[in-house]
Amino acid sequence: MISALMPNYNRADISFDHGHGAYLFDEAGRRYLDFGAGIATSSLGHGHPHLVKAIAEQAAKVIHVSNLYRVPQAERLAARFVEASFADSVFFCNSGAEANEGLVKAMRKTHADAGHPERTRVICFEGAFHGRTLAMISATGNPKYLAGFGRPVEGFDHVAFNDIEAVRAAIGPETAGVLIEPVQGEGGVRPADLQFLRDLRALCDETGILLGFDEVQSGMGRSGKLFAHEWAVVTPDIISLAKGIGGGFPMAAVLAKEKVAKALVPGSHGTTFGGGPLACAAGNAVLDVILADGFLDQVQETSAYLRAGLEALVVAHSDVFTGVRGAGLLLGLKCTPPNGDVQNAALAHGLLTVAAGDNVLRLAPPLIIGKAECDEALALLGEVAVQMAAKTEAAAK
Repeated sequence: MISALMPNYNRADISFDHGHGAYLFDEAGRRYLDFGAGIATSSLGHGHPHLVKAIAEQAAKVIHVSNLYRVPQAERLAARFVEASFADSVFFCNSGAEANEGLVKAMRKTHADAGHPERTRVICFEGAFHGRTLAMISATGNPKYLAGFGRPVEGFDHVAFNDIEAVRAAIGPETAGVLIEPVQGEGGVRPADLQFLRDLRALCDETGILLGFDEVQSGMGRSGKLFAHEWAVVTPDIISLAKGIGGGFPMAAVLAKEKVAKALVPGSHGTTFGGGPLACAAGNAVLDVILADGFLDQVQETSAYLRAGLEALVVAHSDVFTGVRGAGLLLGLKCTPPNGDVQNAALAHGLLTVAAGDNVLRLAPPLIIGKAECDEALALLGEVAVQMAAKTEAAAK
């Protein structure tokens, strides 16, 4: 008989009672070092006092009013994003998939308003992940996610990642823009070459199409800058955000230049829950921390320390781990054994990680970690590597 909760997840048989900082505690009181952060979402860790206070205080006042009325918390948060980014205007919504839907709609509408309604196609990349709606699994293009859901939604063309000539060849009279993750998280923690991102900007300018970045996973300080595209020193036309933006509270956003944002006039796009008082109180609290003096510098320092430790781990256990990839605190270990087996072994050792494509073990800890948590994670991964190597050796006998 089917469970009351739909069985669309392969959940580990563990539930957490509470958390503190970079740690979660299960119902039996066992402590786990969280290097998954709810898939790069709990950006400030667990029980962060500033975030907790902001949510509790707002919840006691008003939780939801709808977008029929002004929401001062959203107005403040939008103004702060505009001040801190390339964007001129912000739309708030609930999830990364919803943000990417809004991004694609804005691209199409921008061209339609300019007299080119035929420009509806978006170039995406092999290895991408843009969400689970019908349109976004089509933008993703992965047969595994498309299986069983019928004909893919029209309007998405896929080319090789980091190949500017493949992009150029795919641009046609119906092309509206390009959508790319600066770091492909689900696809195997693969960063885009910075020069490739610069070349994309130049190519979009040359051909009159729009450049969009999916920063759902790579944004909000995870790369060591507020947005990962900043490392390439390029200015997009539009980006999507989610995951870490609310520190674990469901929230997302679309940030755009005026020429794109002005296309979404009243009635053209909307959301019931997006940009509500409670979500934006959480978003403002997260931004308070991330934009504080020295915070992103600390993320860069910690991520460099962790990456060096992972590189040493690869050298010491080359039969289990073959390389390190990623950016900032979104890092991946390429595995020799199945990454699911490595993830389960890490869980048994008290370390939470996330599997990714290309047989990669994804590490996306809270941004508030320091060297002590890195050392603990590296030690646990060393124990996992020894265990996995012994298991492989035993199976070969």
